[in-house]
Amino acid sequence: MSEQQELQPVFSIEKIYVKDLSLEIPNAPAIFLEQEQPEIDMQLASEGRQLEDGFFEVSLTVTVTAKLPEKTMFLCEVAQAGIFQIQNIPAEDVDPILGVACPNILFPYARETVSSLVARAGFPPVLLSPINFEALYMQQRAQAEAATA
Repeated sequence: MSEQQELQPVFSIEKIYVKDLSLEIPNAPAIFLEQEQPEIDMQLASEGRQLEDGFFEVSLTVTVTAKLPEKTMFLCEVAQAGIFQIQNIPAEDVDPILGVACPNILFPYARETVSSLVARAGFPPVLLSPINFEALYMQQRAQAEAATA
């Protein structure tokens, strides 16, 4: 292999998997008799860490809570993770890849897992709206800079 080929930027998906999964229905079975539409709340968290040289794990945790005024219908949490190979990319570009590109890849998998899990629990599927991870990343960066200033 030539030296030029060895220095080509590499970004590849090595593995995508469910790292953690939980579903709680604290008010079952009575909650299934409720006719009201629940309020759905979604929380996101993403973290990346280096496994070894050139390999990173990124985990996207999606927490969905369905609540009625007085009761929780369900709480679903999915940690969708992936192992990514990132090599020959400038160090300042690795953080945005871990914070934007990787969560963009993982989100459709997490979205399907949440929808399927909620439906299997006996509730109508929850269809999560697309997320702008670039805007979230920029917001987190701005907050971090403000905190250190």
